[in-house]
Amino acid sequence: MPKRCLIIGASGEIGMQTTELLAAEGYEVAVHYHTNQQRISELKQRIPNQQWAGAYQGDLSTAAGLDSLIGKLPSDVDAIVFAQGNHSNQLLQEMSSAEMDTMYYVHVKSLWLITHKLLPSMISNKSGEIVVVSSVWGEEGASTEVVYSSVKGAQISFVKGLAKETAPSNIRVNGVTPGVIDTKMNGHLSAEELAILESEIPLGRLGTGSEVAQAILFLLSKRSSYISGHILRVNGGWY
Repeated sequence: MPKRCLIIGASGEIGMQTTELLAAEGYEVAVHYHTNQQRISELKQRIPNQQWAGAYQGDLSTAAGLDSLIGKLPSDVDAIVFAQGNHSNQLLQEMSSAEMDTMYYVHVKSLWLITHKLLPSMISNKSGEIVVVSSVWGEEGASTEVVYSSVKGAQISFVKGLAKETAPSNIRVNGVTPGVIDTKMNGHLSAEELAILESEIPLGRLGTGSEVAQAILFLLSKRSSYISGHILRVNGGWY
C-alpha cells in the first residue's frame, strides 16, 4: 500500500518539486497551499489521479487561519513535509510586532499545531516520517534577517526535540537546511549580490529546488532508516 505524505507549502518551488518527486516515487500526495490555487491546479495535472490525495487551502499566518486549516486536514498520513515559508529582509528595529507575529505563526506555531493534529495516528501505527525545511540562517544567523533566523532556528530545535520524543514509536524527524536556492524567495537579490554569493559557495552556483527535494526524499525513505534528529545541509559546501 503506498504511503501518503502531506506537503505543507506545496505551491512554493521546493514544495512543488518535492510533491512531484514523491509522486514519481509512488507516494500518495496531499498538499497545502495559501493563495496560489492556480499553481496547485497545474501541479494536480502532473500527478496521477490515484496518487492525488487532496488539496487544502489555509492561511498559516494567523491563529484563525491556522485553526481553520487544522479542521480540514486528514488525521491519518504516513509522512509530513513542512516546506512553508515567507521571508523578511529587514533590520530588527524596522520590523513591526505584527510582522514578527506572522513569521512566528508561519514558521513555528503551524509546525507545532499541524504536527499535534497528525502525530496521534503515527504513534498508533508505530511508524512515520517528518521532514522540516529550515534554512542555513537557522544554523548560522544572518544580519537583516534576525527574525527569520530566529524562527528557522526554532524549527531546528523542534526537529531535535521531537525526534527524541517520538523515537520509541518508530517515528523519525529530520530537517534540511538549504543555502542559497534559485527560488522566488531569493528574488530580492540583485545580479551583483547573486554573483558575490556564488563566488563564496565552494560549488560555485546556486542550488535548485530539485536538489532540496532529493534530500527530503532521502530523509523520508528507507535509505535513511537509522537517521533521526539530523539536520542535512544542502548548501554547496557554503557553511
